[in-house]
Amino acid sequence: MTGPASPLERRAALEAAVRAAGLAPRGVVRLGRDDGVGAGPDGRPARALLLVGWRGREGWAAFATSEERRDGRPDPLDRWSRRVIGAVAAAFDGRAVFPFEMPPPPFQRWAMRAEGLGASPLGLTIDAETGLWHAYRGAIAVADDLGEEAAAQVVPCASCASRSCLSACPANAFGVTGYDVAACRGFLESHAGGLCRTDGCRARDACPVGRRHRYAPDQIRFLMSAFRASLSEISP
Repeated sequence: MTGPASPLERRAALEAAVRAAGLAPRGVVRLGRDDGVGAGPDGRPARALLLVGWRGREGWAAFATSEERRDGRPDPLDRWSRRVIGAVAAAFDGRAVFPFEMPPPPFQRWAMRAEGLGASPLGLTIDAETGLWHAYRGAIAVADDLGEEAAAQVVPCASCASRSCLSACPANAFGVTGYDVAACRGFLESHAGGLCRTDGCRARDACPVGRRHRYAPDQIRFLMSAFRASLSEISP
């Protein structure tokens, strides 16, 4: 990456390019050997990651109006993410990394370092502002220093007495043993699962944190359809 000299200036330039592409910057990770990111296209070791994704509805409109959304081919969101995030990475001599690669990179662990997030009772990372209404679409690894990681947030779940997210699931898919994939899948495909299919996960929706950042209806329907497809690929 050429241009601005200081880490803060380099980070600001990269974040501005991400926003111009219609996505939200999601914090920085200072890379070490255990992160397994390797070198960028210029051969220099990657020193930092900028996570990229959605914060609530921020970042959805760019995909919703994209050619990938309209062309009828499989995996439109993943293809769009590769194209858009890949172009920003290339412009900064970096490399794009995606959560849908195999083996999956540790995006949840990176999120906890990049934005100081914690885990919710549902297993999803929770943000003090947006709650469970956020997602990561990729990351950009660069050889530049991009500054410090975020301090840990106060996880709002710690002061939540009701834990309504755990009891709101009509399939009882969340419990002390974790997430019951088969129960969730069976309910979603049943007649009773119609509201979940059209209006989103009842457990996620029960969380009171970040309600004003709740996904747009079209966003929810698309993501639930993609989620159902992913469940169908998981063995019983």
